Amino acid sequence: MTIHHILLADDELALRFLLTETLAEEGYAITEAEDGLQALNHLQERQYDLIILDYMMPERTGVEVCEWLRNHDNPNRDVPVILLTAKTLDKDRERAMTAGVTQYIVKPFSPLQLLDAVRELIDSRGS
Repeated sequence: MTIHHILLADDELALRFLLTETLAEEGYAITEAEDGLQALNHLQERQYDLIILDYMMPERTGVEVCEWLRNHDNPNRDVPVILLTAKTLDKDRERAMTAGVTQYIVKPFSPLQLLDAVRELIDSRGS
């Protein structure tokens, strides 16, 4: 069985813990980042199957990380990105989509909702 690697970047420790536990129980290997700069460092170091970013993080927002990801040569340039956000305005969603976000999930959400999105995106890559 292939182990899928996911980068999870969120500055909220409790949410990061919950999501890491949920995803790890399903067999995913999780790398955690607590801010946008850590996320960028991880993205340059290894290949992931999926990237989960919080919109509002210190150092770099999830959208800024995604813009960098899509516009710079790196091993994760074409990897699907899920953006977690409390921002519900259309302009925020449009900005995220323009940056190259694959899926936009509004907080609060259930871990099972995220798990469904993760499975769907990883399966759609045919891996």
